[in-house]
Amino acid sequence: METLALQEAIDRLLAGMVPGRRTMLGLAGAPGAGKSTVAAQLLAALPGRAVVVPMDGYHLANTELARLGSADRKGAPHTFDAAGYVALLARLRLRAAGEIVYAPEFRREIEEAVAGAIAIPPEVELVVTEGNYLLLDEDHWAGVRPQLDAVWYVDIDDDVRRERLVARHVRYGRTVEQAWEWVLRTDEPNAVRVAASRARADIVLDHAPGAPGGAHNGGQ
Repeated sequence: METLALQEAIDRLLAGMVPGRRTMLGLAGAPGAGKSTVAAQLLAALPGRAVVVPMDGYHLANTELARLGSADRKGAPHTFDAAGYVALLARLRLRAAGEIVYAPEFRREIEEAVAGAIAIPPEVELVVTEGNYLLLDEDHWAGVRPQLDAVWYVDIDDDVRRERLVARHVRYGRTVEQAWEWVLRTDEPNAVRVAASRARADIVLDHAPGAPGGAHNGGQ
């Protein structure tokens, strides 16, 4: 497993893409590492040729989390429809001729996923999927890695990552005190789970550049 700067990893990815064949790339990392920022840079490197499909679209609905008694653990592995996510990746990997695949998207402003929000037409050459648990080797999550050609682990200093998370939570309505409480009680146990899967990545990115907190993720 190598550690690379982002641009070097992008250059290698572009050089290895085969015309006419879809590439499936995963971006894994702890909450707040900057996965969505890296995904945005990949989109910029392949304008019109790539689509980002976040794992967060498979958050269970808040009503279901409440029924399960897991509302205060939102973002933990068991609070996602992992089997549904694996099924989507399999469809995207298949790339059926003439078929547009629709993926859900997590909307932070309502704290819910919206079905069919992301369209992936058959001509898309690169599907970038990002999320915490792409390298988790248990339950339905173990089915994610076989659907991906490569997975990059987005690494960053833990103090910076936690500060990003707090800033994100504050931006979406929590007080600073509430944000820190959520980060330490909910996000950090998830980060420990994610870090334990780091060794299964193909490449480690040595930092996640860009704005704090990422563009669109829900606890990622």
